[in-house]
Amino acid sequence: MDSGGWSRRRFVGALAGGAAAAALPSCDDAPAPATTPTTAPEASAGPSREARRPSGPRPLYLGTYTSVEGGGKGIGLATYDTATGRITGTGTVTGVGDPSYLAIHPDRRTLYAVDEREDGAVTAVRLADRKELGSRSTGGAGPCHLSVHPSGRWLLSANYGSGSVAVHPIDASGALGERTDLVRHSGPPPGPGQEGPHAHQFVTSPDGGHVLAVDLGTDTVYTYRLDEKAGTLSEVAQAQTRPGAGPRHLTFHPGGRYAYLANEVDNTVAVCSYDPASGRVTVGEAQSTGTGPGTSYPAQILVTADGRFAYLANRGHNSLTRYAVEADGARLRLLDTVPVGGDFPRQIAFSPEGTLLFAANQKSSTVTVFHVDEADGGLRRAGESFPSPVAVCALPL
Repeated sequence: MDSGGWSRRRFVGALAGGAAAAALPSCDDAPAPATTPTTAPEASAGPSREARRPSGPRPLYLGTYTSVEGGGKGIGLATYDTATGRITGTGTVTGVGDPSYLAIHPDRRTLYAVDEREDGAVTAVRLADRKELGSRSTGGAGPCHLSVHPSGRWLLSANYGSGSVAVHPIDASGALGERTDLVRHSGPPPGPGQEGPHAHQFVTSPDGGHVLAVDLGTDTVYTYRLDEKAGTLSEVAQAQTRPGAGPRHLTFHPGGRYAYLANEVDNTVAVCSYDPASGRVTVGEAQSTGTGPGTSYPAQILVTADGRFAYLANRGHNSLTRYAVEADGARLRLLDTVPVGGDFPRQIAFSPEGTLLFAANQKSSTVTVFHVDEADGGLRRAGESFPSPVAVCALPL
């Protein structure tokens, strides 16, 4: 559980030793990254999804903690086979401290990483030559999430330790400018068992009209308007979960009117409605994760591009819950749970075509890959796990 303050969040799930983690080769000895398109491949719900699958190896970027025992030395570099899901390590971008979460610019030329430390920062890396383009302070402690605004001009980050969200400008080269805004979540009061706010995610709504921050400490989803000229935030709404839910991660249905919220502390999910005009989020009733009475902490929830299925990563239960999405996004129906094949799945991600699902397993220092069945959403393991030091993020392109 990541709710007891930044230091607890950061080190929870760290390996007792580094034997399970295989070190990746130095980036100096690695081949150049695979060529990537300048725009993301369009996901499709129809039979053409397989036809759209690119041939040849595709890039995979891996996040870790560099300051814990058994951790990595920077951002892991790898490729994966789109047909088999097999991962091959290709190197490491060193020099980035505790890059626990990663995001890509819409033009696919620049990678961004949080530096999840007490003196938090965000770092930009140019992918063509893996050159670090510099770091900027987030103005807070323990940044654990970041995302790029669809315009490609702003980087949004969440400071878990200090409960704040930050905005940085992105210039034409992909480099970051000095922070243009920083907002700390000063209300409502912390939820049960929390000592303060803990911002855990900062994302843009599908319509592009608002940016939303999920705060585990205050049991609240905050909605802001982003001034796209000045890079400043104006709060327009707050949505509270039930006390003690500990919301961690929100993902939108492709229809744009509903979203799904993973609640870490009380081990539930909730369907939320979203009003694009006002930015207001309404949190629905808490629902089961299917993990039973044992201890489990939901980490991240995903929904397929066709809006038919959703998947939840469960740390502790070490499983992936599969839901059917019904009523045009308004309802989740629990189908089953599948063993993740690793320990403490911290983050999950789809390949661009949605045919593969990657799970970064923090305690086992592995990444597991699943084939996603287009017809029923079923998950099937794609071979052996890939060893990656304290794997906390997998970003397939």
